[in-house]
Amino acid sequence: MIEIIDIYKSFGDNKVLRGINLVIDTGETIVIIGRSGCGKSVLIKHIVGLLIPDSGNVKVQGQIVNEMNQKELYHIRKRFGFLFQGAALFDSMTVEENISLPLVESRNGYSSSEISKLVEEKLEMVNLPGAQNLKPAELSGGMKKRVGLARALITNPDYILYDEPTTGLDPIMSDSIDTLIKELTDKLNVTSVVVTHDMYSVKNVAHKVAMMHEGKIYFIGSQEKLINSDDKVIQEFIKRTEVKS
Repeated sequence: MIEIIDIYKSFGDNKVLRGINLVIDTGETIVIIGRSGCGKSVLIKHIVGLLIPDSGNVKVQGQIVNEMNQKELYHIRKRFGFLFQGAALFDSMTVEENISLPLVESRNGYSSSEISKLVEEKLEMVNLPGAQNLKPAELSGGMKKRVGLARALITNPDYILYDEPTTGLDPIMSDSIDTLIKELTDKLNVTSVVVTHDMYSVKNVAHKVAMMHEGKIYFIGSQEKLINSDDKVIQEFIKRTEVKS
């Protein structure tokens, strides 16, 4: 379980998070939506300690992340996979080198053959078999997202955080990424947190939806309740995002 308790975060005069409270249950897929710049990415970076709140707490399985030292953060982050918005691949590395980086950095004693086998397994999971020797420049946008996801999976995490996983992709590729997220959540029984502005992704993958507005959680509930809401703020958001998608 992840608990976000009354967290505030400002950057200079810009008050981004203004008392966020959210509970993410084990095994569920929660989709966090909201307008661009509302603090969605800032919020999920707090979950893994990439950002520290000005006040409030973030708890993972009862442990307060924002009070951890570097050693403790290192261990808690092993339980997370993170798919960054632009995939964040290293151009100079092959696909295999990019995916295996968390294992190499962890120095857990994996042999080269063990690492290669694990990379092969994760590429199969994301439907990119045989791509080990390609460079990022040889990949399409959708393929880069899949490689980034394979890297997020390489440590067999309990939690996966997705930061705008379908941004920049065409509708067909977006649907395939959504399908992959759903399949992996069901198959691996991981807890998934998906940040997006794409209402189609909400409909495709969400068990629960949290909408951010003006630095707070404005709505939390099922996708059906969100879509059928007569709240003006919610309906304006849905209308804008569906027109853009």
